[in-house]
Amino acid sequence: MVLGMSLATFTLVHTVISLIAIVAGFVAMAGLLRFRFLPGWTALFLVTTILTSVTGFLFPFFQLLPSHIVGIISLVLLAAAVIAYYGFRLGGRWRAVYVVTAMLSLYLNVFVLIVQIFQKIGPLRDIAPNQNEPPFLAAQVIALLIFVVAIIAGLRRGHPAQRFA
Repeated sequence: MVLGMSLATFTLVHTVISLIAIVAGFVAMAGLLRFRFLPGWTALFLVTTILTSVTGFLFPFFQLLPSHIVGIISLVLLAAAVIAYYGFRLGGRWRAVYVVTAMLSLYLNVFVLIVQIFQKIGPLRDIAPNQNEPPFLAAQVIALLIFVVAIIAGLRRGHPAQRFA
């Protein structure tokens, strides 16, 4: 039992929150790249991504796992993103801080999604059972490259002194 739910139910809730975070993150990222700053989508992305990381620590575990390290990194990035967005309203260099930390947080969600897809979907698990085979690595490299390009585009767009809310 986790938070009064069976482990299966808690896993489902965690997964749904994670998927909402990813969808909201892509919408917020698209808005950011098109100068349509979407405060509702941004808030949904930040809250659900924080919840994804926090709920990940509630699963039973006996040692520090790679997923916990990803969760810790994500929470540090999200703290900076929240401070940049809400505390400093993206003024000055805080816009760049937000772009980098928010997009890296979304990337980490997508990274974990790819891991889970290769673990849970039979044909993908069969072609990359150890998650160090070329199909898995190719999926991760493509995702990383997409986010590197998005971060660079996000940093190049707009004026550093421009404020968003």
